[in-house]
Amino acid sequence: MKNDLLLLTTAAIWGFAFVAQRSGMAFIGPHTYNALRFLLGALSLFPLFLCSAHGNRIHRQLRQGKWVDVLLAGLFLFGGSALQQMGIVYTSAGKAGFITGFYVVLVPLLGGLFGLHSGKRGWTGAILALSGLYFLSVHGRFSIAFGDLLVMISAFFFASHVLYLSRISVRFDPLFLSIGQYLVCALLSLVAALFSGERIDSASFAGALPSIAYGGIMSVGVAYSLQIVAQRKAHPTHAAIILCMESLFAALGGALLLSERLSSRELFGATLMLAGMLVSQVRKRVRERVER
Repeated sequence: MKNDLLLLTTAAIWGFAFVAQRSGMAFIGPHTYNALRFLLGALSLFPLFLCSAHGNRIHRQLRQGKWVDVLLAGLFLFGGSALQQMGIVYTSAGKAGFITGFYVVLVPLLGGLFGLHSGKRGWTGAILALSGLYFLSVHGRFSIAFGDLLVMISAFFFASHVLYLSRISVRFDPLFLSIGQYLVCALLSLVAALFSGERIDSASFAGALPSIAYGGIMSVGVAYSLQIVAQRKAHPTHAAIILCMESLFAALGGALLLSERLSSRELFGATLMLAGMLVSQVRKRVRERVER
């Protein structure tokens, strides 16, 4: 129950973060926004890090070369966050939330690489989710909106991130892993911002500050850290089914705070996506209950 509540809280924070991410794009570029929010997320955890009593364990992990694992976690996080943030520029918060939720189906499908086989339910969920993506993102002739495509690709990175955390988080101090991957993501985002020519001035920074604060402290510092703590004991597919509620919170936030509305076609597609996310997890949840 504790892990479930932590994951549900994470989903709620991430869902409403789509509103902050979209609002921030009115003032600064996507890579600049990610660089600032992940840096702020890392800084928000430093007081806890300095007060922690795990210094010897962290030093031992660094000597053992486990910083490579932290680097890979940061790379997966950067790939998903960068593509998602760029996609949000061209699509709504609600649609971005539902499309990002496709990673819930990808977790058991890609889990075969780690010995977690998906079975028929996984494929059924994937077909439902892809059908939902069609109704949600394709209008007129077969063509997916550019922003939707970017967010869709980001889902592959987020699925890889969930699976990778499930594999390594138990071997790490949570604060060390959290801060490490945030700093990697912030640095890569900064490099991407410089190469893409994004600029920022004091007025733009001031306008984006509320969005950066929520994205940095809540979405990164709090939510991603809760994910790491919860996934130390939660099966990745068990975590994924709860995290898929992020999609609902994103749609709710877009409707309440940005006055966004889904058309009947898009709502039908979103419903199919949510059904795919849930169906892909049902068999695993039933099996876990039987085993207990």
